[in-house]
Amino acid sequence: MTMVGDRAVVLGGSVTGIFAVSALAEGYREVIVVDRDELIGVREARRGSPQARHINGLLARGARALEDLFPEITAEMVAAGCPLTDLAGTVRWYFNGKPLKQTRAGLTNVAARRPVMEAHCRDRVQAMPNVRFLERYDITGLVHTPDGSRVTGVRVQPHGDGGAEEVLEADLVVDTTGRGSRTPVWLEAMGYPRVEEEGTKMGLGYATRHYKLRYDPFGTDHSIVCVASPASPRGAICTKTDSNTVELTTYGILGDHPPTDPDGFNAFVKTLAAPEIYEAIIDAEPLDDPVLFRFPTTLRRRYERMGRFPEGLVVMGDAVCTPNPVFAQAQTLSALQALALRDELRRGIVPNSTEFMATVGRIVDPAWDMTEGINLSYPGVEGKRTRKVLLLHAYMRRLHDVASRDGSVTEAFMRAASLVDSPAALMRPGLVWRVLRG
Repeated sequence: MTMVGDRAVVLGGSVTGIFAVSALAEGYREVIVVDRDELIGVREARRGSPQARHINGLLARGARALEDLFPEITAEMVAAGCPLTDLAGTVRWYFNGKPLKQTRAGLTNVAARRPVMEAHCRDRVQAMPNVRFLERYDITGLVHTPDGSRVTGVRVQPHGDGGAEEVLEADLVVDTTGRGSRTPVWLEAMGYPRVEEEGTKMGLGYATRHYKLRYDPFGTDHSIVCVASPASPRGAICTKTDSNTVELTTYGILGDHPPTDPDGFNAFVKTLAAPEIYEAIIDAEPLDDPVLFRFPTTLRRRYERMGRFPEGLVVMGDAVCTPNPVFAQAQTLSALQALALRDELRRGIVPNSTEFMATVGRIVDPAWDMTEGINLSYPGVEGKRTRKVLLLHAYMRRLHDVASRDGSVTEAFMRAASLVDSPAALMRPGLVWRVLRG
């Protein structure tokens, strides 16, 4: 193993941070993970990770990347009771109120609750001899050279006990602190221009509840997914998960959020295009009360467009891009970024921050462009609808209609939605012909 540096410090210990640690451990003699929560041994949702209470999907390409980062972890989670699913074959998809025709396509992933997957990954990196966790520490700022051209470390402070601030020197600092990342503020304080930000106001809200079912609506399937559409702007993901429980997340956009009182929650679910979800939960044993999470806007920080960027710092995951969570892209994009980082380290290359942020931008581009275009299919969502976007909307409506009868179209769509194929694959002549002729 070729070491390119002495120490890397990862800010944030959730999924993206752990993916990054897996890559960094191959290139640095010591990797330190800093987080304000307790991490070691935690198996449930943490206070600092509120989205962990809800369904967090890992797309097929993300599942493959996860297996690359942590070999045999899929089998490990399945042995621990997590179901293995095929996104085109054992997931019952509803688009525009119609179920898509299913087909086995090898688009597999593991249906584990996020805290469970996070714990399995964290156990792997915790076992690495050069990895250390610094728990219950606040991150107070970056340390850098006088001219701001290089980040040389990070300032941290024990959380809640009045301890003294400490400086962790580092060859590389990796920010994986999520949407609330303070890197934009820190860069401005160092004399850099404010990073360009963009996004779409979705007014999304989703609520989650867990159950033990008395009536099984799944049959041979593992999940039922009702995707919101302009005609029916409410959706849900209902899936079997670990510990023989069922996880249900239901959502609405533009302020039409699920209530968190049980009766209101049930009434909201009853309006979904997939009636079997309501039929299953109405007689089920609820394991908790509904919990709501609001997601006002998508967000992308365009670090790749900055004219200059300090060496010794990279930003990954939700700290760069938080796409519409309905499309479940975030974890997969984080895993792909971690693989890109590992590829550089395996070549014995010290990551060039400017070039790596450009790489992150290229990884995000296809997924962001596709889903931001789909977000604009809702008339109440603000944004510029170019001729290209309007054609995309018409084509996707037609594609989903045909996929309700043609499993090969379902497979093609799910390969693109799972980021296995580029979204451009949906415009291949053969597929376009099948879609247009119905």
